[in-house]
Amino acid sequence: MGSLKHYALAGILALAASTAAHAADLLPPPPMPYAPAIEVGGGWYLRGDVGITNQDVDRLSYVPKDEATRLGYGDETFEKAFLDFDSSPLVGIGVGYQFTNWIRADITGEYRGKATFTGLEKSTDNSDANFYTAKKSEWVGLANVYFDLGTWHGLTPFVGAGVGFTHTMIDNFTDASVANPSLLYTGDHGETELAWALHAGVAYDVTPNFKVEVAYRYLNLGDGETGTLTRSYDAPGCNCLAVKFKDLESHDFKVGMRWMLGGPVMAASNAPVVRKY
Repeated sequence: MGSLKHYALAGILALAASTAAHAADLLPPPPMPYAPAIEVGGGWYLRGDVGITNQDVDRLSYVPKDEATRLGYGDETFEKAFLDFDSSPLVGIGVGYQFTNWIRADITGEYRGKATFTGLEKSTDNSDANFYTAKKSEWVGLANVYFDLGTWHGLTPFVGAGVGFTHTMIDNFTDASVANPSLLYTGDHGETELAWALHAGVAYDVTPNFKVEVAYRYLNLGDGETGTLTRSYDAPGCNCLAVKFKDLESHDFKVGMRWMLGGPVMAASNAPVVRKY
């Protein structure tokens, strides 16, 4: 009787082992590892801008100062009546990177078209007046950082700041005196100065990879300078002075476009990763 029990127990254990083996054969194989997904292009973007300038200058000053004072052209004898620029177009391009949903940065270059300058300064005793004309244009390069303030219905307001350089060109400057019928004039001249900017605007997501901006920018252009003044009509005087345009600034309104280079997240390959041992 004892032997029969042992045979029965051995049969039950064998049947259980066989059933477990068949159940294991029915399970699906473990998933094979695949190559990680990559984002094509990352956060890089290209940009283009067009706009209009609205420029100001604080004052004009003869340089060198000591020579101007010696020749009777010191600033203290004249006061500003008006110094005005016409509006001019601007066009720019740039490349940037979107670091997070909140922070992005770009490097931009732009050309600012020729703006007509007219000015009038009167002597303090009203005995004389100087009438000025010129043309002014710039090449501007800026490194900018922006803070996007959240997105609502595709609209993203932003603020930003930038710093860089400007190469300001003043062409065909003339200074006509009323009391002394003579004309001072210069050729073309360019000066490179530090520039800085403040930005504010709003962007609209036309598509996930294409955005349109409307923005205001304050741009400080530093100083500009004419070439050496020359007298017409063979009038006596020193051909050694230039005119400094002090504290040039501009209030710009721009429309910009940004093309995100990053596409949708895509798998690097559908083939499984093969490991060799």
